[in-house]
Order: sequence, then C-alpha cells, then structure tokens
Amino acid sequence: MAKIKKKFVCQECGYETPKWMGRCPSCNQWNTLVEEIVEKNRGYETGVKSSEKKLKKLMNVNTNEEERLSTNINELNRVLGGGIVKGSLILVGGDPGIGKSTLLLQMANNVSLSNQKVLYVSGEESDKQIKIRADRLKVNTDNLYILAENNITIVNSIVNKLKPNVIIIDSIQTVYSPDITSAPGSVSQVREVTAELMRVSKNNDIATFIVGHVTKSGAIAGPRVLEHMVDTVLYFEGERHNTYRMLRAVKNRFGSTNEIGIFEMRNTGLTEIKNPSEVLLSGRPDNASGTIVVPCVEGTRPMLLELQSLVSPTIFGMPRRVATGIDYNRVVLLMAVLEKKVGIQMQNMDIYVNITGGIQIKETAVDLGVICAVTSSFKDKPINTDTVVIGEVGLTGEIRAVSMIDKRLTEANKLGFKKAIIPQANIKGLNLGKENIKIVGASTIREALEIVFGG
Repeated sequence: MAKIKKKFVCQECGYETPKWMGRCPSCNQWNTLVEEIVEKNRGYETGVKSSEKKLKKLMNVNTNEEERLSTNINELNRVLGGGIVKGSLILVGGDPGIGKSTLLLQMANNVSLSNQKVLYVSGEESDKQIKIRADRLKVNTDNLYILAENNITIVNSIVNKLKPNVIIIDSIQTVYSPDITSAPGSVSQVREVTAELMRVSKNNDIATFIVGHVTKSGAIAGPRVLEHMVDTVLYFEGERHNTYRMLRAVKNRFGSTNEIGIFEMRNTGLTEIKNPSEVLLSGRPDNASGTIVVPCVEGTRPMLLELQSLVSPTIFGMPRRVATGIDYNRVVLLMAVLEKKVGIQMQNMDIYVNITGGIQIKETAVDLGVICAVTSSFKDKPINTDTVVIGEVGLTGEIRAVSMIDKRLTEANKLGFKKAIIPQANIKGLNLGKENIKIVGASTIREALEIVFGG
C-alpha cells in the first residue's frame, strides 16, 4: 500500500508546509495550520474524458421536480421544501439537548415505515442507549438499522452492503478518517469525513443527515466550508427548558430559505404545532398594559406573536435595557427614536422587552409593536386586545412598508382580530376582501400611537 502524503495548509492565507507549526510564517496567525492529504493526479486523462461527457447546453437540462421522500412530519417537510431529496446532504445543528437526535429518530421511524431502509450511525451513544430512546418514542420498524461506529471507512463498507435510502450521522464531530492522524472533531477530520459522505451520497442517491455540534456563539463547530459543502443547513432553536422548538432552514438548494417549523417537546418526543399563532397567544392576559400582538412572517409562514414590555423606574445610576427574543441593539435604537420623536423621556427607566413562547424574531416588522408595547407600559394604559400592529420604524420616526402584508392580515383575521394598524405605504394596492378586520394606515409613530390609544 502506498504511503499517504500529507501537508499542512494555513486556513487564513493558504501557506503550505510539510510539518506543523504553531504560527504561520506567512500571515503570522496562530493555530491556523491544518493537516490535509496530498492527492495524486491519477487517471487525469480519464477524468477529463468523463467530464467532457457531462457538458450540456443549459436549454437541454431537464428541470423536472426532484423525487422526494416524505418524512410524514409536516413541519419537517415544510422546512425541507416538500420532503427529502434523494442524494442530498443535510446538516442539522443546535444546542446540546435541544432535540436533534429525537427529531431524526422520529423521522427515521416514519421513513422506514414506507419500505425505505434507514441507517442510523451513532458515534456518541451505544446501540442500547439508542434502543432506550427508541422505546420511549415508540419506534418499532424492521427497516431501521443502528450502527455504533466512529470509523468512516467501516461506515462506508456497511453502506455498500446495506444500500440504505437514508443515512443519519450523529454526530459529524465524532466520526474520523483513519488516513488523518488528527483527533476526531478537528477541522481536517470534519472536512475530510464530510467530503467522503458527500461522495457516497451523490454517487448512490442516498439522502444523508449530519448532526453538527455548535460553539458558544451558536455557529456549527468545525470549518465554515462544512456549511458550503452540504445542500441544506437546518438550525434547531429554542431554550432547553422551554417546551417549544423552532427548526429553521438557513440554506436550502431544494426549497426556500428561512422557512421554519414549530415543535413542542413532550415525554413521547417532538410533536408538531400545526397552528402556532393560536398556541403562542394562549394565556394572553386581558386589560394588561405593555402587551401587543404583532403578525410576523418566517419564510412563507405567518405567525401572530405576543410582544410584552415592562417599564419601571431604575434603582441604579445606569438604566437597564433587556431584550429577549428580539435584537437588543434594535430595541435600544427604537427607544432613542421614541424619546426623540414623541418626547417620552425614559432615561431613568428600566425597559424590558420579551417575545413570549421562546421564539426568536429577526425581522423589522415588529418595530411598531415594540414602540406601542413600551409606550403602553410607560403610560400604564392597556391596548385593545383585538388590535394588531405592523410596521418597520425608521430613525426619523416614519413607518415604512413591510413585505407580505396580505398574509399577515389574513392570519390576524383568521384568529378574530378586529383592527390592524399598518404602514400607510402598504394601504395602496391592498386587496384582501375581508370585512371582519378594520385596516388603518399610519405614516409616523406619533400618528400610530394616537390611533392605538385613541388620542
């Protein structure tokens, strides 16, 4: 057997050296040299000839819809774009204990019940540990195979014999290639193992799910190229001690991005939430100040969320600003606009803003909701419970138009809300045909506050 040649490549500048060094002599960065395998150009001419056969005119490329496997989990199918595409490579990331393995085991059970072979490769748990969880989730099928193995060479051998339709790798940081001397989970190991899994998936039309650990900052551990190599990247979000989980697609070559699915964690596993608006608004207090409902859109799904605020005098020299479920810097910016353009002085007030249900919102259409909730708590004056507000707020106090206004208003109308305050720019061209909800346009935050509080 020929000896495998290796080299060390700097991940910052690309400098190459035959031995490892702590600091790159080219860019002077520390711990950036990563081990790589030197591949020989064997069969170069053969590869060129086979590549020439792949040359096609764009107009002759077949654009038929990719064949998909249904997971029988509607929320997961929505995030994936309609189901699992054969030969795709899907990366699933999330905090420890958030429910990644639980969701994939439930999916494996559903897929295997459709006469599809599923191979679950675990590098973290033994087969007995997986069986205990499977019994709790009531997983019982003959087409689900378990393999407790870390060596990617052995995994490939099993795949060639079993020929499964779906492979689940839990997790990519625990699987290693024996051709590389570095420890499992290192940059070189993760990259090499992912490349091998991608080759197996594409050549055999096997859908492969990869579980990825996350760092303290929430990003998937390992090289950034890992997210570029895969076809789909899913993030499982939510607090471990909160019952609701959100599955978000941040990259999807076979569907729309930023699509989300809502789940609830129970003793029997993850249960999909078919109507998240109704669930997230349950338990909303009546005639309480500092609360407002805002229609949001995640991907193609509209949701109604309760936004709460608490404004109280500070006992410290520096007032506190706390934001949960919404960007902190955005809240600070909106408070500055509120003080400047409306004249509400809150420099000696602590301000707390919270999105109930543990949901994380990144869109700016909730800006007007933050303004109204904070003002309601500051004045201790409740907002009518059948009112929703929509709008992005600019630095000059204007309310700017938002996207997909029809979907937001339709969702609010479906849940029985009677009044909606929206940007004046969205009034033009609005065609809902709904008589049950009164739509009022506003151009500035001062005008919107007068409408909300009946001034």
